[in-house]
Amino acid sequence: MPVTKLDLTGLKCPLPALMTRKAMKALSVGDRLEVHCTDPLAVIDIPALIQQSGDQIETSERGGDVMIFFIEKRNAAIANRD
Repeated sequence: MPVTKLDLTGLKCPLPALMTRKAMKALSVGDRLEVHCTDPLAVIDIPALIQQSGDQIETSERGGDVMIFFIEKRNAAIANRD
């Protein structure tokens, strides 16, 4: 499955969550998104977003100030909302 990388380092809340949501809408079911961010609130916002959307965080890790989320697109219905 394709992996899309999204570098959101340096952006502050709410931009990381909003840009992650936009990127997830463009994916097909089964595709993966790798999100890099430095905003401390992303550890709350991105998991909450993914839980609401019906997608799944496969893993997350921290490397220094950078938080990395590996997300799998699971819900096609969310792509058509808004």
